[in-house]
Amino acid sequence: MNQKPEITVYGAYWCPDCTRSKQFLGEHQIPYDWVNIEDDKDGENYVIQKNNGKRIIPTIEFKDGSLLVEPSNAALAEKLGLKTSAEKTHYDLIILGGGPAGLTAALYTAREAIDTLVVERAALGGQAATTQWLDNVPGFSEGISGADFSNQLRLQVERFGAELLQAQDVVNLHSHSNYHCLTTKDGSEYSARAILIATGSRYRLLNATGEMDYIGAGIHFCATCDGPFYKGKSVAVVGGGNSATEESLFLTRFVEDVTLLVREPELMASQILQDKVLNHPQIKIMFNTNVKEFKGSGGKLESVLIKNSQTGEENEITPAGVFIFIGQIPNTAFLDKSGIELDKWKYIVTGHDLVHNQPGRKGYLDRNPAVLETSIPGVFSAGDVRESSTKQVASAAGEGAAAALMIREYLKTV
Repeated sequence: MNQKPEITVYGAYWCPDCTRSKQFLGEHQIPYDWVNIEDDKDGENYVIQKNNGKRIIPTIEFKDGSLLVEPSNAALAEKLGLKTSAEKTHYDLIILGGGPAGLTAALYTAREAIDTLVVERAALGGQAATTQWLDNVPGFSEGISGADFSNQLRLQVERFGAELLQAQDVVNLHSHSNYHCLTTKDGSEYSARAILIATGSRYRLLNATGEMDYIGAGIHFCATCDGPFYKGKSVAVVGGGNSATEESLFLTRFVEDVTLLVREPELMASQILQDKVLNHPQIKIMFNTNVKEFKGSGGKLESVLIKNSQTGEENEITPAGVFIFIGQIPNTAFLDKSGIELDKWKYIVTGHDLVHNQPGRKGYLDRNPAVLETSIPGVFSAGDVRESSTKQVASAAGEGAAAALMIREYLKTV
């Protein structure tokens, strides 16, 4: 069941602070109603009235009637009750990332009375929380929505006493002796005897001209979050894999039609998804198609310039919105100076692959790394951020459980 929005954001497409606030709410999966005061005269007058005659945006109104005007992300987090500082500075285990891998690990470790802190920059549940429906998670015969699955997992973790810290970016990780230390973006420092990195991955950008100008103002990466805003309109989806086809099918619940822009000459999705998309009356597919430029005015997307890679022909299409699903990038930028080994795509290398790459590694004097242990003893990794992971909810949860058991044994030695 969709949660009814209890927040109204008054703003305009050209307003960068409005885009930032909407992005923050989207990252934390908080429903809101959007009022574009450029198109809604009543909305504009309401903003002016509430701000003593001034036209200030974003103006954000909450269920209790209170307002935040041009709020920082920190102010939004405080108002929404997101916990942004931990109770202590040292823990047995700190888990970076609150997706299926991180939360499952926390469930296991907290249940065994291992003092556990989970640090998550966005919504608990990770990408699973933004997935409309999960049909392949064991134990749910009729499937379950990504939001419900994530909420149930979070409640289970809280039941066993793990501490959850939200709206915090980790910017640095370093180790000394048997201690592993991290710094968050607000300057807070925490340490632990063991670390689990389960930070997942994020959506890849096209890097087309104009793309950054219209993110949140016509360009989106989450159909669950933003699809309902395009009810009865035409949209485009970029990509040809499982995510692009799944989200195209989901969008047909709201929109008039979907144009699927595929760079390759054929779809890369599973056969069952291909069959559904190819035979769906609301979905049109354009193969061999590259996006060249996003165009608009007043901060609002108006058209997309596309080019056929075989014929060289360029055309301009005018979808009301564009959803991009072209792959993922691991969230490992904060590890640049950590000493943790990454592969050429910046995924974390673990276990046997470390030994295979470099036998007799520094730090592992009398043992080899555990299967999910990184190049630094006591620092583990699980889920989508790890090299060779399958990018599936069930396997991420499985890796989280396995990592928790390995961490339990590691903590006996330090």
